[in-house]
Parts: sequence; C-alpha cells; structure tokens
Amino acid sequence: GAFGFNAATEEYEDLMKAGIIDPTKVVRTALQNAASIAGLMLTTEAMVAEKPEEKSAMPPMPHGGGMGGMGGMM
Repeated sequence: GAFGFNAATEEYEDLMKAGIIDPTKVVRTALQNAASIAGLMLTTEAMVAEKPEEKSAMPPMPHGGGMGGMGGMM
C-alpha cells in the first residue's frame, strides 16, 4: 500500500522505505486550508463596526387619554 511516485527522484517506489510518510499534495492542501481558516478568523474579528444601542426591556406605556362617556345614562 505504500507504493507511489517520489517527486524528488521522479521514480515510482515504496514511499515508506524512501522515508516519505505524507504525500506532498495532502500536506500542501492541509497548509492551504489552515491558512484560509486563519485569514477568515482575522477578517471576522475585524467585522464589528459599532456598538449596538441599548434598548429598554419594555416599550413605554401609552397615555390613557380618559374614558369616553356612556351614552343613555342619566
């Protein structure tokens, strides 16, 4: 299972015997993904632009305005 292409010597060989543990493409992809996530974290941290306004827990109560008369009484 460890037979593959050695890019350094341009030959197919047993990569474990040659001392190649991780394929280059896998390592490169892992590094690219790590750099991408690090960049995303830096960008996300800089996205907060302003502090939101504090709002009261309940809206103010409307004024009563008085009750209307009851027609036909007295």
